[in-house]
Parts: sequence; C-alpha cells; structure tokens
Amino acid sequence: MAKYKEFENIDQYIAEYRQAVDMNPECGQSHYNLAMGLLGKRLFNEAEIELKEAISCSPSLAEAYVALGGIALDRGDLDGCLDWNKQSIKSRAGFAEGFANIGFCLAQKGDFDEAVRNLRKAINYNQNFIQAYTTLASVYYTQGLVEESIAAAEKALELNPNFAPAHNNLALAYLEREEYDRAIEHCDKALELGFEVHPGLLEELKAHR
Repeated sequence: MAKYKEFENIDQYIAEYRQAVDMNPECGQSHYNLAMGLLGKRLFNEAEIELKEAISCSPSLAEAYVALGGIALDRGDLDGCLDWNKQSIKSRAGFAEGFANIGFCLAQKGDFDEAVRNLRKAINYNQNFIQAYTTLASVYYTQGLVEESIAAAEKALELNPNFAPAHNNLALAYLEREEYDRAIEHCDKALELGFEVHPGLLEELKAHR
C-alpha cells in the first residue's frame, strides 16, 4: 500500500491514484489508495465512492470495508460501522482489525460479553494489536473486572510503554483499587503523553496527591 511520504504532498498522492484509476478502473487497490488520500483531506463522500468501487473490484479487500465503517462512525452511524466491519471479517478470514472494531462497536452498544469475545478474537489473530488490548481493558473496567482490565492494559504497555490510553486505563483501575499512588503515576504519564484525561478523574485524584 502506498504511503503519503513517498509523495511530495497529499494532493500529489491523490493525483497519482486518480491517474492510476483512470488507467486501470478494475484495480481495487488503486481505488482504495485513492480513497485513503481523499480521507486524508476529509473528503468523505468522494472516498466512500472509491471504497465501494474498490470492493466491487476486489471483494476480499477487507481494509476497504473497515474504512467504510470509519466513515459511518464519523457520521454517527454506529450500526453502519458495525455492519461494515462484520463484512470485513467475512471478506477475509482472521482479519484482526475487523474483529477489534466489532468489539468496539458492541461495547458502545452495551453488549459487553460479545465485545470481549470479538476483542479476544482480534488478539488471537494479532497478538501485537495494542488497540485491541486497550479497548479490552476499557470493556473489562466497565464490567467491573478490574484485575482483568489491569492485565489487558499492562499487556498494551508491554507493546508500547508510551501508549497514553493504556496509562489512562490503569489510572482508572488503580483508583478503583484505591492504589492512589499508582493511579496518579499513570494519570500523570497519560497527561504527559498528551492524553485528555477526564476532568472527573483528575479531580478525584487531586484529593490523594
């Protein structure tokens, strides 16, 4: 997959892939690459057209379904996002990103058990999927499974010690366990890394500094 850095700017990238699509309109990957450039400029309607063309040409291009799910989510259509990601795992067996996104959507809908099941599938297919561990930590916390939340967040930090959302998860979990020093430590790290910590958490920890 082409990267923007191979081009002088995103407009050049888009122009290159418009030409590629014109030369070979049956190439799903070219439609997909063009869509990525259009998304980079937040041209969602145009990107949506190209992604659907990509799928029409290459039905197994799972990333295109996920990208369509992202557009749906940006529009506030959680069910649409869920549906596109379900199609992504049908198009390609063992597609970890699709399972992780399904888990996220189900968690947003309050179906936590199914969310966990899909997130664990994502991790099974990609054991280095840091976002899946972090989302899993959030779901476990919401379920009141604090120990499981800590374990998932710590696994994320094993993969990247500077992954701010995992530090935020640990701040919440350790606060729940009344381990205030550890909660403050992870909260401060999340802030240091640029994460927008919820004001309620900051206020609660303030009393324990």
